[in-house]
Amino acid sequence: MMNASFGDRPLSMCESRTIWWDDGLWLIDQTLLPGELIPIQIKSIKQLVEAIKSLRVRGAPALGAAGAYGVALAAELSGATNYLDMISELEVAADMIRGSRPTAINLSWGVDRALRAATGQESSEEIREAALLEAEEIAGEDIRINKAIGKNGAKLLEDGDNVLTHCNAGRLACVGWGTALGVIRSAVAQGKSIHVYSCETRPLFQGSRLTAWELANDDIPVTLICDSMSGSLMRKGKIDKVIVGADRITRDAVFNKIGTYSHAVLAKYHKIPFYVAAPLSTFDRMHVEEDIAVEERDPQEICFLGKARLAPEGIDVYNPAFDATPLELVAGLITEKGIFRPPLMPPL
Repeated sequence: MMNASFGDRPLSMCESRTIWWDDGLWLIDQTLLPGELIPIQIKSIKQLVEAIKSLRVRGAPALGAAGAYGVALAAELSGATNYLDMISELEVAADMIRGSRPTAINLSWGVDRALRAATGQESSEEIREAALLEAEEIAGEDIRINKAIGKNGAKLLEDGDNVLTHCNAGRLACVGWGTALGVIRSAVAQGKSIHVYSCETRPLFQGSRLTAWELANDDIPVTLICDSMSGSLMRKGKIDKVIVGADRITRDAVFNKIGTYSHAVLAKYHKIPFYVAAPLSTFDRMHVEEDIAVEERDPQEICFLGKARLAPEGIDVYNPAFDATPLELVAGLITEKGIFRPPLMPPL
């Protein structure tokens, strides 16, 4: 197991959080993995927004905590001495944080929860305390919820299963434990032998850099594959289940990392169950697929690998961060409240 040092304490990925508060806001810089496991302190809202946009912190549940901690950080940094001025500052910070990644619903959910807690207070000091308390509650909730998701989802996995996953829905995408990988961790903890096929997840390689790294550190057998290999493996009978996470689940679709839809279609054709593991906070019951703006990222992510150019200059590039998978392709939604078979949705 890889460890890093944080002050006098070891920072172990088995026991620590992806994002936390310790006399300030800290998070693991995921852009440095798998080479280095390094925590960084976030000292401004501008720095937090950059960390979210650059994917130093990423994953729907982790972004929910980041949004809430961002409000707490704004309160901590505020020099306002009266209620109205401080709340005004928090609302400006909240808008900045929400806008950093618009497709992932948990980010705005976390911001809004902390902001509501803050606006229910009377003094500037009470605002600071309430915002931080709410952020800490969200972070603690996330780990408890992920453990419940894992327990529920583990029932779907059988001893000896080969499971395909796409992108990273592990502890790095959450405060701890993970959603899709949390299901796998829970099944392994029950004594089941599980082997994972991790898609590399182009263009930023969250599957190879993060998912494979997490599983290898936990001694869970993992085989890294190119994104385009999943259909071939399914046809050869090497995939038993597919489990992914989600950034938003509307009334008709699951929004997840680009490429998810292709795996879902292939799984349906090959009669392989396709499961989505996500907390209730990821569900958006107010909207349908066509209402959601999908984030488009920098074309350079596709045109370059490090400093090496992979494509000719001047060509058009389309680089959406997410795609939408219709719920009709989903065999089950794994939540902290149980497993729901679409079109059945979990209760509010």
